[in-house]
Amino acid sequence: MVGLFKHPKRRLKKLLKDGEYDEAVKFGKNLESEYSDDHDFMFIMGSVYFIVDDAKKALPYFEKALELDNNDIENLTLKTNVHLALEQKDEAIDCCRRILKLQPENSEAESLLEQLESL
Repeated sequence: MVGLFKHPKRRLKKLLKDGEYDEAVKFGKNLESEYSDDHDFMFIMGSVYFIVDDAKKALPYFEKALELDNNDIENLTLKTNVHLALEQKDEAIDCCRRILKLQPENSEAESLLEQLESL
């Protein structure tokens, strides 16, 4: 059990896996200053907020993660979903285009882009 305390990101992931989302939010907020430039941490925190249906709080974490690694398809996909939840069509379209630029065969992004552009 000592390993979880030496590796706080592991503990955060375990809290998420165990469905302890409120505890994950509290724990993550305590780590934020130490891990503010850590792509994985920002992605995990964005995911936590997205899971608890707080897209508005999730967005800055996904944006920061994207600044740290702008080729992360999974991050772009979740960021697209956040924009959709916030009814930000143009931003979601931009995310789909970025995904397709990195991964042209991504049929999910292609289909979503077609749907959004036809609205």
